[in-house]
Amino acid sequence: MNENEMEIELKEPLISVEEYLAAGIHIGTQQKSKDMKDFIYRVRGDGLYILDIRSTDERIKTAARFLHQFNPSNILVVTSRQYGQYPAKTFADTVGAMSAIGRFIPGMLTNQNLRGYLEPEVVIVTDPIGDAQVIKEAVISGVPVVALCDTNNMTSFVDLVSPTNNKGRKALSLVYYLLTREMLRLRNVATSLTPEDFETEF
Repeated sequence: MNENEMEIELKEPLISVEEYLAAGIHIGTQQKSKDMKDFIYRVRGDGLYILDIRSTDERIKTAARFLHQFNPSNILVVTSRQYGQYPAKTFADTVGAMSAIGRFIPGMLTNQNLRGYLEPEVVIVTDPIGDAQVIKEAVISGVPVVALCDTNNMTSFVDLVSPTNNKGRKALSLVYYLLTREMLRLRNVATSLTPEDFETEF
């Protein structure tokens, strides 16, 4: 059985299983960390680990509810990943959050003398590996971390894990779209945005 034949039923899903699969949100890596084993559905014949879409759907909702507690202007979204930059910036611009896109300047959360110093109340990272410096500084500053985590990520300093393919273009645009839509819904704000509005162009 391949992942396109997954017999998964979602409870009040954000979108259909088919839409999740089409974006490749479930496609992990060939590495599995002990931290992510509970979020893995199975391993494919080619060695790729497949994430459980039910966990992804539930954790996006949980992340939105958690982030809803904060003033949007105190939320910082960070990504060094190329395919994460446009969707993360679109998310930040839409919900009114801060963003640090591309290379993260060391000290941005810990050095008050640094130009561009920020004091967020919560940080969202696109990949705990690429955004390791941000997580380190968030921990020092006592700032909670929400992270998009793939099958190979370690999550010891992450407060809220959202399991997802955090490398693919369509997967990242879909995750940030759903997080945006869910946060706006919690504020009773309607939106006409679509996943395509979050997609990086080639």
